[in-house]
Amino acid sequence: MKSITAKTPHDSSFSFSRRYFHWNRKVEEQDDGEDILTFSFSSHASQEELKVYQPDPSVPTPPVFVKAPSRKLSAVAVSKLRSALTIFGKSRSHSQAGLGTRVVGTLFGYRRGHVHLAFQEDPKLSPPFLVELATPTSILVREMASGLVRIALECDKKTEKKGLKLLEEPIWRTFCNGKKCGYAVRREPGPEDWKVLKTVGPVSMGAGVLPASGNGAGGSDGKLMYMRAKFERVVGSKDSEAFYMMNPDGHGGPELSIYLLRV
Repeated sequence: MKSITAKTPHDSSFSFSRRYFHWNRKVEEQDDGEDILTFSFSSHASQEELKVYQPDPSVPTPPVFVKAPSRKLSAVAVSKLRSALTIFGKSRSHSQAGLGTRVVGTLFGYRRGHVHLAFQEDPKLSPPFLVELATPTSILVREMASGLVRIALECDKKTEKKGLKLLEEPIWRTFCNGKKCGYAVRREPGPEDWKVLKTVGPVSMGAGVLPASGNGAGGSDGKLMYMRAKFERVVGSKDSEAFYMMNPDGHGGPELSIYLLRV
């Protein structure tokens, strides 16, 4: 075996390798000889040198500190959340089409048919309140020509309908200038209703006659009469509301008033 001596400081590592590795001399007739490294752990290696480090359980582990988000970032997040909720609330209110203090009221019906009453805050949205009265259109026209008209719609207050809004009541008793005129039924607008409301949409206030639709729904003449005006909505309580027609000149009392009562 060749002797290896450390001639430089780096050669001192051979003293460590000599303890754990065996250098064997391969003797063969065809070869002059070469050193072969055989990898094997020496049984003389100390157990302390081969021991894997493990933390002492008796020594407490130092706490890990997590940096809390700054107040500035929290304020920005809260501001964005509020903005999103505000936009969502506005879009939701527009989609549900509620009523404010200023609404547009439309009375329409075929001359030989019944009167329809609709209230809208936005002409482009579905009317939250649309009822079909049992009153014939011709009688309502005659009453309005004679002077002031007061229409009262009454419904019963029932315990099983608790939480139902006044404008969502399905059945109403109808009174016109103190005279009972049958019942009114609330319903969703159909294709014919939408056609009329879209036709008179540009009209802010006025009355007139629309041409026949061609399906013969209005009888022999087929003419549809309408009156459209702005109304002031006054909410007395959850069981009473009133709609007063607003005169364009601002003088005199309302020529048409509509009352919703739950008794």
